[in-house]
Amino acid sequence: MKKIINTDKAPAAIGPYAQAVEIDNLVITSGQLPIDPATGAFPEGIAEQTRQSLTNVKSILAEAGLGMDKVIKTTVFLSDMNNFGAMNEVYATFFGEGGYPARSAVEVARLPKDALVEIEVIAVK
Repeated sequence: MKKIINTDKAPAAIGPYAQAVEIDNLVITSGQLPIDPATGAFPEGIAEQTRQSLTNVKSILAEAGLGMDKVIKTTVFLSDMNNFGAMNEVYATFFGEGGYPARSAVEVARLPKDALVEIEVIAVK
């Protein structure tokens, strides 16, 4: 049975979708933009935007009773692959050494609200 996960500690969906869905032993998040849920604004730069996107992911997983150590797959969407290195440095701080999930990172033509990064994850209970 599908359960919708929603928290006010991450930005509300900006369209007809859930922040995350839990089914069986999986929690699948929607792509998280770097929106600060308190202000509705983006931080400046790829490092801070990556940090905010992953903080939003972390808040959603917490609502489902999970930590970042339960993430098994991430997808990172970048508006410019030249930002990969800076994104990667921040990304690594959210996962323990040796416990990194599988990941895809792709450059896209444009992200909603002209974000520099968007990140989605799959976690297991």
